[in-house]
Amino acid sequence: MTTGTDRVSNWNVPNLLTTLRIVMVPFFGWALLHDGGDSPLWRWVAFALFAVAMVTDKVDGDLARKHGLVTDFGKIADPIADKAITGMAFIGLSLVGDIWWWVTVVVLLREWSVTLLRLSVLKQVVIPAAQSGKIKTVLQAFALAGLTWPLPHGDAHGGAFDFWPGPLGEALFYLSQVMLAGAVVMTLWSGWEFVREVRRQRVSPA
Repeated sequence: MTTGTDRVSNWNVPNLLTTLRIVMVPFFGWALLHDGGDSPLWRWVAFALFAVAMVTDKVDGDLARKHGLVTDFGKIADPIADKAITGMAFIGLSLVGDIWWWVTVVVLLREWSVTLLRLSVLKQVVIPAAQSGKIKTVLQAFALAGLTWPLPHGDAHGGAFDFWPGPLGEALFYLSQVMLAGAVVMTLWSGWEFVREVRRQRVSPA
């Protein structure tokens, strides 16, 4: 029997937005790392690209569910697009010294492990989005967006960032770091909840 998902064409707006996010990844990375991450103008360009990616992530999911445009391509490409843009943000911000490397390694190991596990069991079990995962996504988005801004913070960038000079810029930067800490905690916790749910469904009798 053919399912509704099989009948939906892959040529639809949600899948186009998902593909756009994937295409944006190298441009976002280039803008973030331009001039070693010390160019306020290009940091703002990187922030704009990241913001567009986060908005389209929300929009394409809502459109797919509302209009019955969920496809197998979307189920696979959407999480890959999400992890690609956030992964580039973590790696880029570590390269410019705004995020510790151990944070990036821990988060990316969890994110890609869960993504690969989700794709491997996609046809056997259905894991609904948990509240912890939604909180993790929001915290990551705001933390990475804030850290992409050209905010002054000590001597990390030689005082080149002066859009919000002085205490305000410092406060916004450290607020983003606090959100990042919360994102790390929720990233690990939601990952554990996901693995636990997969195990529970696999051992449950049919």
